[in-house]
Amino acid sequence: MAEGKLIIFSAPSGSGKTTLVHHLLSKPELKLSFSVSATSRAKRPNETHGKDYYFLSAEEFKKRIDAGDFLEWEEVYTDQFYGTLRAEIERIHSEGKHVMFDVDVVGGLNIKKQFGDDALAVFVKPPSIEELENRLRNRSTESEESLLKRVGKAAEEMKYADQFDVILINDDLERAKQEAEKLVSAFIG
Repeated sequence: MAEGKLIIFSAPSGSGKTTLVHHLLSKPELKLSFSVSATSRAKRPNETHGKDYYFLSAEEFKKRIDAGDFLEWEEVYTDQFYGTLRAEIERIHSEGKHVMFDVDVVGGLNIKKQFGDDALAVFVKPPSIEELENRLRNRSTESEESLLKRVGKAAEEMKYADQFDVILINDDLERAKQEAEKLVSAFIG
């Protein structure tokens, strides 16, 4: 699969991964294109089908799993699925671009396993769990219960960091952006 590489950014929620991914996508010289994930969760008011996610019913999602349409998928909560459609990779490679993933830790490792050296798996690590909790609190987007659930999940996800090709510590956003650019640039060479 010489035509395109895969860049995987994974991290616990609140680590700044999405900010870094958007930064990389804004650099035309990297020739990156965002892999839109599929989900069975409800569409939020500010989201667009095909841009933020491919919104599928749980039923449709399960049918597509059975059909082998997914590169990787996960049932995060009962009937709430997230996954990467194989067709996304084909779409992006046919445009002559590299695939940029913003996926959870398990999904990231699954993609890396399938693509080996054609994929660069980057784990974005917050400086600490405390800092992560502060960032999530400052977003003010969730209940205390939901926040604690995310912090617990983050602590769990941190255990996977050393299975990634690179650990990028995001304690200074500008430096992390520059480091991410260098890493990706060197990888796609």
